[in-house]
Amino acid sequence: MNRELYPFPGGLQIPPHKELSNAKTSLITPLPDSIILPLQQHIGTPAVPLVKTGDKVLKGQIIARADGYVSVPVHASTSGKIIDIGNYTVPDPLGLKAPCIVIEPDGDDVWFEIKPTHDYASIDPKDLQDVIREAGIVGLGGAGFPAHVKLREGTESAVDTLIINAVECEPFISCDDRLIREKPGYIVNGTRMIRHAIQAKYCVIALEADMPEAYAALKELIDDDIDLIQLPVKYPQGGERQLIKVLTGMEVPSGGLPIHMGIVMHNAATAAAAYRAVIRGEPLISRYVTVSGEVNDPRNLQVLLGTPVKHCADQCGYEDKEGQAIILGGPMMGMYVNNMHMPVIKTTNCVLVTSTYNKSPEMPCIRCGQCVDVCPEKLLPQQLFWHAHAKNYDRLREYHLFDCIECGCCSFVCPSNIRLVQYYRKAKRQITQDEQTRSGADHARERFIARNARLAREEQTQNNELLAGSDIGELDKQAFIQAAVERTRAKRAQLGKQENSDDDQE
Repeated sequence: MNRELYPFPGGLQIPPHKELSNAKTSLITPLPDSIILPLQQHIGTPAVPLVKTGDKVLKGQIIARADGYVSVPVHASTSGKIIDIGNYTVPDPLGLKAPCIVIEPDGDDVWFEIKPTHDYASIDPKDLQDVIREAGIVGLGGAGFPAHVKLREGTESAVDTLIINAVECEPFISCDDRLIREKPGYIVNGTRMIRHAIQAKYCVIALEADMPEAYAALKELIDDDIDLIQLPVKYPQGGERQLIKVLTGMEVPSGGLPIHMGIVMHNAATAAAAYRAVIRGEPLISRYVTVSGEVNDPRNLQVLLGTPVKHCADQCGYEDKEGQAIILGGPMMGMYVNNMHMPVIKTTNCVLVTSTYNKSPEMPCIRCGQCVDVCPEKLLPQQLFWHAHAKNYDRLREYHLFDCIECGCCSFVCPSNIRLVQYYRKAKRQITQDEQTRSGADHARERFIARNARLAREEQTQNNELLAGSDIGELDKQAFIQAAVERTRAKRAQLGKQENSDDDQE
């Protein structure tokens, strides 16, 4: 279909380096010695374990339940025995540890009972959303937002357009390209399922012009119900707001959401996961991962979630050499990690081995303004950097720090080699932590005040009941009342001192 396209501001033309890995058929990664499954592989609340050490589990079995609305369950990636539930290193820029369930595979790979749904079009959209939620599906483009939340928003608000994002714009990453080439039916049918789940009027699958084989594979399966759009290559066109701008000409306002404009967007791999969940009854327990860069055999792998990163790299001829860096994700938006024994999780799309990116020392900002020219969100990266460096968080809010999509364009063009995005990420994390701490302190203070008020009311009620039921004389009654009043005053004074003390501590 010939659709009018609109440019988005900023952006870059970057050498793609996808030819290293996208020409080879993907490999199914062999079972590792252990599977490490973090309880939080998504945005939202971590899952809650349903198993204990020593339990036997089957492939696809729920081993941790969702805890709240913005949460999804965790499933066993293979059959085996639970050998530990504890803190392990997880994909995190600070190398932090988090609660994980560790499985020792038994090698049998025996499936838990699964329930396919063959006629999805006859299912109520909300029931289809529940199937997708119970399958543990999140956005597989990198954000990890629970898919069912977007789907639910779609049935609660009128959806004009569903966009399936196959724009794999970051260098080196080709896992979606390979997935589409090898399993185009999963993408197309999964797209139709998601469309039914949100009752969208129109549906678009978008991908860039450097994916001609993927485009051809999809085109063979698509009818008039889906528009297939090929876009010029430009980074970061795969960003949600940028792709909406390109396809519709509309801009998502600061603080707004696509659903407010009648748009829902999901990643191509998410559509494939939805197909597997509905038609085959399979939860999200594996994904395609690109292993590229300085390895002997760069290619895409089909990886069970929880597989150690080192195990994946070894399948592609990884050799540990001095000066190498390991990036989970691409060179623009990925995170540098020091521990290759951390697991592949739902949002891990690439393992990049490199010794060339971001190695030069930082120098002072020369105020050249190149970062402003390439920012796709029309922000002022210089000011964000200065205020982040000074920890001036109020000013960072004024300059819309949280509109930054961390695409890395500003860092890429900076002649002073300043890792601008790292400063933004750290500031975002600190602001979020401060807000959570402040919210927790406010909640504790409110509970303290409410408790003391309740105790005062209860004591007053008891005093009144004692007074009403007593046979003491009028003078004794007055003395009794006066004593009760004095006790109440003393408690209120103590309460006031406690509030002042809490304020001083904050």
